[in-house]
Amino acid sequence: MEPKANSSLTEEPQEDNQKENQESFDRSLINDPPFYKQATNFVWEIIKIVAVSLIIIIPIRMYVIQPFIVEGASMSPTFEDGQYLIIDEISYRFSLPQRGDVIIFHPPSDSKTYYIKRVIGLPGETIELREGHIYIYNEEYSEGFRLNEANYLINSRITQKGKTVLKDDEYYVVGDNRDNSLDSRRFGPIGPKAIKGKVLIRAFPVSEFSFFERQEYNILQTN
Repeated sequence: MEPKANSSLTEEPQEDNQKENQESFDRSLINDPPFYKQATNFVWEIIKIVAVSLIIIIPIRMYVIQPFIVEGASMSPTFEDGQYLIIDEISYRFSLPQRGDVIIFHPPSDSKTYYIKRVIGLPGETIELREGHIYIYNEEYSEGFRLNEANYLINSRITQKGKTVLKDDEYYVVGDNRDNSLDSRRFGPIGPKAIKGKVLIRAFPVSEFSFFERQEYNILQTN
């Protein structure tokens, strides 16, 4: 009789374990949300991710960097038609444009069109065009100096003549392709409010990807 008793004692815990497992399984089924709730939660998570992404991306897109595609050959050979550029829109909130910067701006009397040109003359300077070159007069060089542009000009010379005196908030901008550029030689200086930003990156074509650095004018040729 003892073996039977022992057999009976060993079977009872198994039944209890099965019962507990069954109850645990049942509880898990009860606690799982219905499918439609899972789908709703998933959609809500996607919405939150998209919203957060837009909150981050839109201000960057509007106020920090912005893409532009070059149209035309006015900045050739520095930037060619069809190249994709990333523009730095925030730097000029903390500093002023410098000579040699390539900027994106609205030309006078046209708030919808964007131009790309190089900053040549700074506020308060006098710009003179003669003998195929640009001469600049300012407080440091009262006698004037000839701007050395050999690093980015190729067989391109100024054909116009004349002087332009810049106000304290005006910039003189010219395209690198001097023979085919509508710039300050035609429409005059531009103000700081017209400037959108400066070229930061040449992103496309990929083979020409590069960060653009402002032209440094080391020792300038004097008049």
